[in-house]
Amino acid sequence: MNTMIPTFAAGVAAGAMNALAGGGSFVSLPALIAAGVPPVQANTSSTVALFPGGLASAWAYRDGLGPVGTVPLRALLVATLCGGLVGAVLLLRTSSAAFTAVLPWLLLVASIALAFGRRIGEALRARWRIHARAVLAVQFALGVYGGYFGGAVGIMMIAMWGLLDNRDLKLLNAPRTLLVSAANTVAVLAFIAAGAVRWPETLALLAGATLGGYGGAHIGRRAPPGVIRAVTLCATTAITVAFFVKTYFV
Repeated sequence: MNTMIPTFAAGVAAGAMNALAGGGSFVSLPALIAAGVPPVQANTSSTVALFPGGLASAWAYRDGLGPVGTVPLRALLVATLCGGLVGAVLLLRTSSAAFTAVLPWLLLVASIALAFGRRIGEALRARWRIHARAVLAVQFALGVYGGYFGGAVGIMMIAMWGLLDNRDLKLLNAPRTLLVSAANTVAVLAFIAAGAVRWPETLALLAGATLGGYGGAHIGRRAPPGVIRAVTLCATTAITVAFFVKTYFV
C-alpha cells in the first residue's frame, strides 16, 4: 500500500510527459520496478496503464486518417498488429535477467529517437527514398518493437514514413497515433491473457496517467515548446544513464 502513492505520482508525471512530448514510459517503468514489480511485469503493466491515453489520442486524430504515401492504411495496420503480437510474445518469453540486461539499451534507443528522431528523418529524406513494399517490412519490425517495449516508436514511424515522399509530417500524426495504439492493443490483450499484469500498481499508475494527461494538455498550451523539450530530454537522459550505471556498474 505504501507504494501506491509514489506509483500514482509517477503516473501523473508519465501522463503529462506523453501529453507534452512523449516518453512517459521513462517514468512509469522505473517507478514500477522501484515499487518491487519484476522488470518484465513492470514493462507489461506500464504498457497497460498508459494504453488508454494513447487510445484517446488516436480517437482525437481519427478525422485525419488516410494512406501513408502510396501505402494503404489497412496494410500498415495489419503489419503493425502482427508485429505487435510477435513483440508481446517475445517479451513474455524473456526472462527478467535478460530484460534487465537489455533495458538500458532499449532506453538508449528511445532517448536517441526522442532527441534526434526528427533530424535523422530529415537527413535521410534528403538522400534516400524507400519503396512502398519495404515500408510494410519496416512497419512490421516497428510493430515488434512497439509490442516489446515501444519507447518513441511513433517518432520512428514518422521518420521512416518520411522516406516515401515529401508530405507534410504533421499530416502523419493521425496514422501514427492509430498504429502505435494498434501495436499496444494486441500487446495489452496478450499481457492480460497471460496474467502478466500487476493490477494494483497498474490501476494506480493508470489513474495518475489520466490525471497527468489532462493536466499536461493544458500545460502544453502555455509552456514554451523549447522548455518542454529540454525538460523531457534531460529527464529521459538521466533515467537512461541511471539504468546503465545500475545494470553494469553497481
